[in-house]
Amino acid sequence: MLNDNICASLYKVFPLLEDKLTVAPVTDHEISQLSVQLERELPVIYEAIFFKIDRCLRHQTVPRFWRHFNQSPVPSKSPGTNRHFFRFQQAVRELYDEFGQYWLQLKRLEKLRRGVVLPVDVAKRPSDLSEFFRMFRCGLLAQLPVDFNELVYEFYGIAFKVFALTHADSEESMEVGETAFQCGACGLESVNCQCQSLASAFTSTNRQLAAMGLLDKIAGFTLTTLIQERIDAKIGETKENFSVSHLEALERWLNTVVLQWLTRIYNRGSLTIAPGNVKIEEAIGNFQTKLSFYLYENYANAIIEQFFGIIIDFPMSQAAIDDLKLCLEKIDLKSYLIKTVKGTLESKLLHPGVDTPDILTGYVAAIKTLRHLDPTGVLLQTITEPVKEYLRSRPDTVRCVVTGLTEEGCSDLSEELAKSEHIKAKENINEKLELTDWENWNPDPVNADAVLSKEARLGRPSDIISMVVDIYGSKELFVNEYRNLLAERLLSQLDSNPEKEIRNLELLKLRFGETMLHSCEVMLKDISDSKRINSHILSAESGFPSERPFDISALIVSSQFWPTFKKETMDLPPAIKEVFDQYTKSFEAYKGSRTLHWTPLNGKVTIELELDGKITEMQVTPAQATIAIHFSEQREWELEKLGQQMNMPPSVLRKRLVFWQSQGLIRETRENLFILNDRQSESNAAELHNAPAPDVCEDEEAESAMESASDQREEELQVFWSYIEAMLTNLDSLPLDRIHQMLKMFASQVDFSQEELKNILQRKVREHKLVYAGGVYQLPKA
Repeated sequence: MLNDNICASLYKVFPLLEDKLTVAPVTDHEISQLSVQLERELPVIYEAIFFKIDRCLRHQTVPRFWRHFNQSPVPSKSPGTNRHFFRFQQAVRELYDEFGQYWLQLKRLEKLRRGVVLPVDVAKRPSDLSEFFRMFRCGLLAQLPVDFNELVYEFYGIAFKVFALTHADSEESMEVGETAFQCGACGLESVNCQCQSLASAFTSTNRQLAAMGLLDKIAGFTLTTLIQERIDAKIGETKENFSVSHLEALERWLNTVVLQWLTRIYNRGSLTIAPGNVKIEEAIGNFQTKLSFYLYENYANAIIEQFFGIIIDFPMSQAAIDDLKLCLEKIDLKSYLIKTVKGTLESKLLHPGVDTPDILTGYVAAIKTLRHLDPTGVLLQTITEPVKEYLRSRPDTVRCVVTGLTEEGCSDLSEELAKSEHIKAKENINEKLELTDWENWNPDPVNADAVLSKEARLGRPSDIISMVVDIYGSKELFVNEYRNLLAERLLSQLDSNPEKEIRNLELLKLRFGETMLHSCEVMLKDISDSKRINSHILSAESGFPSERPFDISALIVSSQFWPTFKKETMDLPPAIKEVFDQYTKSFEAYKGSRTLHWTPLNGKVTIELELDGKITEMQVTPAQATIAIHFSEQREWELEKLGQQMNMPPSVLRKRLVFWQSQGLIRETRENLFILNDRQSESNAAELHNAPAPDVCEDEEAESAMESASDQREEELQVFWSYIEAMLTNLDSLPLDRIHQMLKMFASQVDFSQEELKNILQRKVREHKLVYAGGVYQLPKA
């Protein structure tokens, strides 16, 4: 038993034993004297003190702290009030005061137990202070309210805004409140501004939390969430602004605002870390690394999500691509980039609602953008492969590409074609740079062999036109389509100057070679030769009659060099046919062994129509002119008889008659019976008189005179039919791949794919010339 004097001294030194926290002043001598008096009982008293500490923490200190936050639910944040901020600060200050009382008694206990042997389980503890810290944190966090994080978030959110607007040298410091008399940081009127007191309270609160070892436990998660949200908001301000680089500004904001604010939190309000304070330096360094990666990742994701708009705006959006390139060097997001951009291109471009020219425009823009992002070409080849496959499935892709290359006006493909003159010079420069700029050389990605073509791996430049042509993997198809398009232009613009076409041809020669475009060169030469031949035949020396019912000018083409004309026929009126025959004789006399074969459906005819005393001049097709002549000779025609007279199928003739019906010249009185409107109403006469001359043709009349490239290709492949018949006669039945192999071996004069051969065989099946069963083809049995 302890006497009363010893008990009084013990309670004075350790008021916890009486469930009190207030500590009275005690000298070291009193503690030493008490240590001597309690030498035997000290282990028991030691355990009793820790028992009382745990009890007081659970029943007094912790409930008193959480009572500050259980007074009422945390309301939603409203501007102009900071009472929750100061409530949190007051609660932490009171907790810190009580923490100091525990701390002081533990220091006295440490002095009291010096030289005293304690039980084994007690002696194994690292220290009394570490045991207390464990008990303090466990007791406090075990009773954490559900909505406490919301209050902590509001506390640090207000503090961050105050710091950003008052201390940081950034754009945020320029913000103002709702009115000119309101502080933008604390939200109060300028005369009642609390920024200084908020900053002071924030600094002291963090210092107290750090001293109690609670800063990371209470504020760590909230700080991370708050800063990440601020980074996301800052990145959100850069959206849809692709013309300016934002990465440097974001990095500067992170270092001058966020990291300085964190330094103040962990460094007791000071921005300068003491040289020997390694722990804080490591903590801030870890924050900087983690937040920098978060910034790069989310900024890169924001750019990737807007990548379609960046593609369309390129090169105006080049700054965004440069930022993304820097982010990709730090964060591996290429898989996400490929998946996202592929999906975006498919949803925006690859569906029937988008015209082929628009898809080509997007494809060319994607090539430019991705080539700037990744010069190796791996991303370009991987992302644009679905676009190439989709364009390959569209029947008008080749025509749109060729039109884009040669059309007048500003288009991406025509601009690229104009650069052809500098391609070879650039290739030579690139070869020299590879030798001189070796320090900046980087190896290709590991998957380059599987993705890149052989030319790309060899380092040859892959320009836009080459990639567009590579959609089909063959230049021949594009050259044939260009030949068709050139023929249509030359036939529709007989009086035009071919200088532009000659320039386009010379540029295309640099891309495809002179051999493949030799036919086009001959076609342009035919234009100038035709003018010279016409001048000779129409002169007096040729023997061509000077008195003729109409003027004539012929375009004389070399049939073996021009595309195949459509196999349509029409008989001309006798008077016109007679003039054509006379022209042919004059040509034969001039050219010796050569003659002319007329294509009566091609060309232009200028006619004069007289209706109700009004003469109207119109430019129409030969078929339209022939119809008008027949109706001038006979005012009523049945469709079948007129078709026989013109040697034209009734279905085709009916389409030709639509033109004159729309002009009010003829009308259909009953089915398949057409008569001439010899007396028209004033409205019909005015309609005919005001009709534009060259542009009145219907779509059917404006069809191309040439067979399409696919039709010509199919006709070329028909040469294999005799080989196929012979094979199946001898071998009875063969699968598709076997037929293809044998044709490649014995009939190699025309290059073709297995898919093209399949189309031919399926057509023969539909024509009942072949039978397909069990995966093999065979001739039908007689």
